[in-house]
Amino acid sequence: MSLRLYDTAARELRDFQPLVPGKVGIYICGLTTQAAPHIGHVRFAVAFDVLRRWLEGRHGYAVTLVRNVTDIDDKILAKSQEAGEEWFALSYRNEVATAAALDSLGVLPPTYEPRATGHIPEMVALMETLVDKGHAYAATDGSGDVYFDVESFPEYGSLTHQKIEDMEAAQDADPRGKRDPRDFALWKGRKESEPATASWATPFGVGRPGWHLECSAMARKYLGDAFDIHGGGVDLRFPHHENEQAQSHAAGLGFTTYWLHNAWVTVGGEKMSKSLGNSLVVSEVTKVARPLAVRYYLTSAHYRSTIEYHEGSLREAEATVERIEGFLTRALRALPEGTSTTPDHSTVPEAYAAAMDDDLNVSGALAVLHDTVRAGNTAIDDGDDAALAAAFAAVLAMTDLLGVNPLDPHWGGVSDTGAGDAQAALDSLVQVQLEARAAARSARDFATADAIRDQLGAAGIVIEDTASGANWSLARRES
Repeated sequence: MSLRLYDTAARELRDFQPLVPGKVGIYICGLTTQAAPHIGHVRFAVAFDVLRRWLEGRHGYAVTLVRNVTDIDDKILAKSQEAGEEWFALSYRNEVATAAALDSLGVLPPTYEPRATGHIPEMVALMETLVDKGHAYAATDGSGDVYFDVESFPEYGSLTHQKIEDMEAAQDADPRGKRDPRDFALWKGRKESEPATASWATPFGVGRPGWHLECSAMARKYLGDAFDIHGGGVDLRFPHHENEQAQSHAAGLGFTTYWLHNAWVTVGGEKMSKSLGNSLVVSEVTKVARPLAVRYYLTSAHYRSTIEYHEGSLREAEATVERIEGFLTRALRALPEGTSTTPDHSTVPEAYAAAMDDDLNVSGALAVLHDTVRAGNTAIDDGDDAALAAAFAAVLAMTDLLGVNPLDPHWGGVSDTGAGDAQAALDSLVQVQLEARAAARSARDFATADAIRDQLGAAGIVIEDTASGANWSLARRES
């Protein structure tokens, strides 16, 4: 089965065929650095990280992933004024917080992460092309504004399947100097209330870029005139992505072949946002729940499905992760010493691969994963070494492709390169206690056996007695 992805523009599943064999170019709209990110903000990055891992790990593509930083816009300027802080200082502080949040959740770093303010020449060049082609115009009121003329481009509205006559006025700039209220800003002339540092000189006047122009220019800079996939949150389809596509196509660029959009994280049926007061900042959430559990929570639903957050969501994710982790830990004890913990992606079950190739059907893939964990635990109890080795390799591969492999050194797990020494040392200490407990039970000294169990329990070690011997795990932390 070939990889199929749901293309928002076509409104259907399409077979994925890259423009250049063996290579994939992806552009995803990054965050506007106005505040520290909450888990709703970062869902897009986790969703497209899964896509990237699948393209690279299973299909062998060389992926170039560009995730921009919108480091200048109306909200950043407004928040910096409220805080009495330079806009670039506020923006950079939140950029650092965003990078830390994404790293904590195991999101692979992008190939390129361009800032909007570092690409003004490319934006001006694209804007000049649009003006020359008759698809954009400078305001005649001396404001320095430049607008895209939506009536000049019949394709406008094709991404979101809207007719121009049904659209409302664009809200991304003052209506001064517009020919049509639906025209959107490519460039925003400087206002007296804005700091001089937030403006750049252009042939059309001093000002700063419009949000939409930024992404078209940066995508072209790093991926060329045409590339494979453009992604982002579902709320960006209009006007942002519609405007990106219009200005790029109007300039004669092929732009993207596939549009992919992820759904929201909601609370009480409403999009998670600062304005609703229900945000869960990543840096705070990961203090009460392991980052691995948060990653699993954000990964476990199909990327086009809404995730409804509720009290207990992260506890459920933690419990699920612990079941996977518990199997892998048991398996390592039962398998021969020196068993590799390096994932081999070729070992994933066909049912898992089929689910992932079906528009990244993570729910279906996870069903296969959990079936394999259960089969692996049965193999341990039955002493079936061959079945256990196969299940262990498959679970490693499946979790790794989703970015939730508990043995990955990123999460503090063991590895072939020597990471996880603390885990190995803890296992050795606990095994000594378990052997002492087993000896006491054999001697029918149940008081001593129970005392050892209680001591381990007080230290957060849970003991499970099975037909093949005692197993241990760390007690689940309440969040």
